[in-house]
Order: sequence, then structure tokens, then C-alpha cells
Amino acid sequence: MLKLLKYCILTLIITFVSLHITNAQQKSWPAVTELPALQQFPDPLEMFDGTPVNTIEQWREERRPEIISLFEYYMYGQAPPSPENFRYTVDNIDREALDGKATRKLITLRFGPDGTPPVSLLLIIPNNREGPVPVFFGLNAAGNHSLMDDPAIPLTKAWIKNSYYENTDDNQAHDKQRGTRSDNWPFEKIVNRGYGVATMYAGEISPDYDGGWMEGVHKGYFKKGQTHPEPDEWAVLAAWAWGLERGVDYLVEDKEVDNSGIIVMGHSRRGKAALLAGALDERIDIVIPHQAGTGGTAPSRSYIGESVKAINRNFPHWFNDNFKKFNNKVERLPFDQHHLFSLVAPRNLLLTNATEDIHADPHGQFDMLVAATPVYELFGAEGIKTDIYPEVNTLVDSPLGYFVRPGNHSVIDKDWEIWLDYCDRYIQ
Repeated sequence: MLKLLKYCILTLIITFVSLHITNAQQKSWPAVTELPALQQFPDPLEMFDGTPVNTIEQWREERRPEIISLFEYYMYGQAPPSPENFRYTVDNIDREALDGKATRKLITLRFGPDGTPPVSLLLIIPNNREGPVPVFFGLNAAGNHSLMDDPAIPLTKAWIKNSYYENTDDNQAHDKQRGTRSDNWPFEKIVNRGYGVATMYAGEISPDYDGGWMEGVHKGYFKKGQTHPEPDEWAVLAAWAWGLERGVDYLVEDKEVDNSGIIVMGHSRRGKAALLAGALDERIDIVIPHQAGTGGTAPSRSYIGESVKAINRNFPHWFNDNFKKFNNKVERLPFDQHHLFSLVAPRNLLLTNATEDIHADPHGQFDMLVAATPVYELFGAEGIKTDIYPEVNTLVDSPLGYFVRPGNHSVIDKDWEIWLDYCDRYIQ
């Protein structure tokens, strides 16, 4: 019944999926120095001009597009509209992958103006199934080839961070790297639980270094002579989220994928992109940003963990140039990250963390869930009922979910077990 209700809600709101690429992007906003200083978390159910939001209709038609526009202008940057020329080819299918337990597909996605590079998608579907299956979908750090020792998976031609591999100093993919980073993606465990899994290399969408704008999707959308995004245009995290949406464009076409069971997840910086994609794309059923920290799931108004100034200094390519104007003025942000959470409502959002990962501010992330609760309650969905921080290894099992385990900044089997258990409840 719950799944049916969620499907009906999704059907009713699907016409609004593209709001973030139309009217939400058209409004201009004040200079940072003209914004009011807000020490407390801003109210997501209050319009920029102070008008209260009391109905779902008002939220969907006015406040949701306004929040998207604010995030685009002041933080992530404005991405292009969904490309009208999206197309794909299924290049290779192995029906006996994982010792016969799964079907492995290699897909090439093409879209955008001339010069936009293609993106490779790796999809694994369990063979022991009846009908289409829900799919975990996220970006990987070092290339699809790094996740399976499968010679059919093409080596990426995109830039790769040398430190992700031993004895690599040319920022290129090599055969010796195949299957060396499979620990974070336990395909067999996922398949055995009845789920598919899809992934793309983030660097094929946009390389993860400052100055790589001419190597990914940006160059196809730049004006003549442009080599860097304008202050309010999309930076790397927005490009990664936009790329995830292109992956969803394919997944909803694949007859072996359950369209009402698309789960977007990601770790750390790729968790930030997963959250942004999940906030913007209402075809995504469950959003799981893992240890996504500042600029993702942690509050900008926090003195714990990474500051806005630090993240802009260390990763200037992740956010648009307007966001850097808040380095010493975070109290002037007209939003905080709970506003991004509210864009997911009433769909499921699960945050997972580790006790030693103070850099990602696990407590602050829980505070963001509490602050997003009024929007979920507006939809009649359950939010966070207490502001008391959960005990370690205790899942807060609700549409706004939370879990913290012992340990550090990493992806381990325990994380996948929690994600699978949570999704069993809300999808299976």
C-alpha cells in the first residue's frame, strides 16, 4: 500500500520534474552583501519574501522552484536543460556475469552539443528475479573498469586521480587497475538481495580537479571562447548531478529496471552529487548520501567539521563562484542544506555516517533532518520525531532516515547492509 501511495504521488507530480530547468532558473537574486544575516537555520516553509507556505500546492508551484533557483544561483550553479538529443547504445551484454548470478550490460550514453564526450554506464541485474528490479545507482571514483576484473569493460579515456591507484603517475586508466577498487561496490551481495546496481565514472562527466572544464560535459555548453563557468553557472557537483540525471534517462527506458525503485547513492563528494540529483529529479525514489559532509548533508552554519571557506579553498571547482562570496558570510546564505533535503519530500532520504568522521559533522547532519521535517509533515509523511541524536548502530527508520556506525570516512559492508535493509522496507 505504501509503495502504491508513493507511486500515485510520483505520478501526480511528474509534470513538475523539469521545473528546475525552466522558471526556477529565471529569477535574479540580491548581492551577498544585501542578504540578511540569519544565525539560525532558515525556515524552508517561508518564501524568500517572508510569505508562509501552508499548502502542498503552494510548495510545489512557488517555494520548491524558488529554493532550486536559490541553490543554483548562490551555490551549485545553473545546469543546462535536459538534452533533447539523449540517446544510448547497449554495447555488450553478459548473461553469465558473477558466476551466472547476474547479467552485466555496458551502455554508452550520448547527449548534448557536438563535442560533449559520451559517458559509459555499467549495469548489473540479478538473474534470479521475476520482472524488473530496483537498482542502486551512483558515481564511482576511479572508472568502471576498477570495479570488476572484466576485460570487456572499456578503460575510461577520462582523467583519473593518480592516488587512487598504486604505481600510476599519468592520470590514465590501465589494464592493471581492473577490479582493484571493488570493495566499495559489493556487486554479489547486492545481486543476492534482489537488487541491480548501476554506476558511471564521475570523471567522464567532469574531471575532479580545478581547471578541467574543457575535458568533460561543460565544454559542449560553453559559449564561443569560454573556458570557465560564469559565477552562477554549473560547477563540478552540479555537472555530476546532471550526469546522474542522464543515467536515470537510460534506467527508466531499460525494461529490466523497476522505474519505481531507482535508488541514487554516493559516498563523500559523490554523495553530495547524489543528494543534488535526488533533490532535482523526482524520478528518483530513494536518495542515500553517505558521509556527504559540507556542501552536501552537513549544515553550512556549523563550526564542526569542514567550513564553507575551507571547502571552497580546497575544492574551488565543486561549487560556483558565487558560493565563494559566503566564505566569511555563511550567515547570509538564504538557505541551509535542509532546504535541499526538503526538495526530496515526500520521497525517502537516508543519511549514513560514522562516529569518527567528525569532518563530515554527523551530528549536524541529523540537525538538518530535524529542520527538514516540517516539509515532510506538510505532505503527510513522517519526519524526525525527536532532536535527540540517535544511538550508534540504531537505524532511524522513516522517510527521513539516519544511521551512524563506529568507524571512519569509508564505505564498508555494514553500510551496504543498512542501505539494503532500509530499501527492503520501502521498495521490496
